[in-house]
Amino acid sequence: MTLQQTPAQAPSAVAADDDDTPRERIRGFDVLINDRQNFHILCKDVFERRIYHFDSDSAEPTIIDCGANIGMSVLYFKHVYPGARIVAFEPDPSVARLLRRNVEANELRDVEIVEAALSDSDGSQTLHADGKYASMLDKIASSDARAAGTATDVRCVRLRDYLTDPVDFLKMNIEGAEWSVLRDTADRLELVRSMVIEYHHLPGLPRTLHEILALLDRCGFEYLINDFDDKTNPHVHPPFRLTPRTSYYLLIHARHRSCMS
Repeated sequence: MTLQQTPAQAPSAVAADDDDTPRERIRGFDVLINDRQNFHILCKDVFERRIYHFDSDSAEPTIIDCGANIGMSVLYFKHVYPGARIVAFEPDPSVARLLRRNVEANELRDVEIVEAALSDSDGSQTLHADGKYASMLDKIASSDARAAGTATDVRCVRLRDYLTDPVDFLKMNIEGAEWSVLRDTADRLELVRSMVIEYHHLPGLPRTLHEILALLDRCGFEYLINDFDDKTNPHVHPPFRLTPRTSYYLLIHARHRSCMS
């Protein structure tokens, strides 16, 4: 079951919700949003360019969405596979509230929302929450993230505890925590058929791309790397200039070799 190729459909604005939260509509879904610019970028990347698309022989694939934000990826998965079973993680309380409302407003079934950050240990940690799309845990947060966010304590869980059965697709966008979570989950990654990981190269963060790629190779995955485009990712536009302040993002698409024909 795959998404039919159709002309890109621009989102259309609809009336604000009762509490004045802005709303948009895309592909038949009503979406409560918190940042209009981010919403339009997500429309481009998720619905038009289909960065999280995957092929499945099952009409009811199991999906783990790490960093679901307001739910645009969840809506895409349900657009392609209405019968999908999804576990969606989102730690920012104000963002998780919109995620939950978007799931409920669109009557999406088989979506479990886990309001927690993914980490390599259970417990509570400080999250620097920006209320939009770039919240970071304190132990990896840059000075920029600390200055931009509101410090709040959030529950942390380990991804490995949710990887107990085969998973058709894993999507990960967790703002710099990707390496520590993947390392902690390494012995269970073979349960995942395919995944897309967003790698964050941001000022102050450790450089772990080489470690992530080496881990994927050891765990039996083939992979390719994509840099979005220069609208989402302006620093990838030539001529290239790397400085300690350079920010960029990469998508790592990986598929387990046992699932490749």
